Amino acid sequence: MANNWYHSTWKRLLFTIRESRLNVALVIPALNEEESLGAVLGQVDRNLVNEIILVDGGSIDGTVAIAEANGVRVIQEDQRGYGRACAVGVANTQSEVIVFMDADGADDPTQISDLLTPIMRDEADMVLGSRLAGAISPGAMPWHQKFGNQLSAGMIRFLYGLPISDLSPFRAVLRSKLQELDMQEMTYGWPTEMITKAARRGWRILEVPVNYHPRIGGRSKISGTVRGTVLATYYIMRTIIKFSWSKDLQ
Repeated sequence: MANNWYHSTWKRLLFTIRESRLNVALVIPALNEEESLGAVLGQVDRNLVNEIILVDGGSIDGTVAIAEANGVRVIQEDQRGYGRACAVGVANTQSEVIVFMDADGADDPTQISDLLTPIMRDEADMVLGSRLAGAISPGAMPWHQKFGNQLSAGMIRFLYGLPISDLSPFRAVLRSKLQELDMQEMTYGWPTEMITKAARRGWRILEVPVNYHPRIGGRSKISGTVRGTVLATYYIMRTIIKFSWSKDLQ
């Protein structure tokens, strides 16, 4: 019965996407992710995604070769920064909908359909995948990462009136709307800037629960190091406060 439900849901979504005539691009920032990338790409449903763009920040392992072997368009970006990689991906596609997903295997690529459905039904401008509302596998999210996400989401609820539970970078957004935001944060604050600016502009923002797993290989550039955790927390908090009073976004 579960399989019948899955196939029925998938068929309805695929029909909706075809009828909507919206193209979907999957943007994946990556840096030395050869241990996980092949498995991640193998789970992406190519019937839902028209193109996959991997923005490589200077990998010295087999990341680029794996991406190219899987038919992925690779864009080299010499300047480091998570936000910069996302922005480069956006600038190199004309697709109407963009899905952002990490390359480490922590996100579940089979849930891309969950992110797309509200947009394809014209119910949302941006859909956020909430790990804290979904199922987190043991060891997937260190306590300090979980606490930081809860704190940041709480600040956004208080300052922006947006009822979200997580700042997950696994999300889908209309490219035309995203281009209106004039994104400036080129490091860890990029996903937060998107949420806060969108909230100030009155976007239709929805959350859907997503699963979160331990990364397949390597170490997180953020939660895997003290420096990464501190920097990410600083940029996220600064971004939340900065755009809460900006008059330019009203």
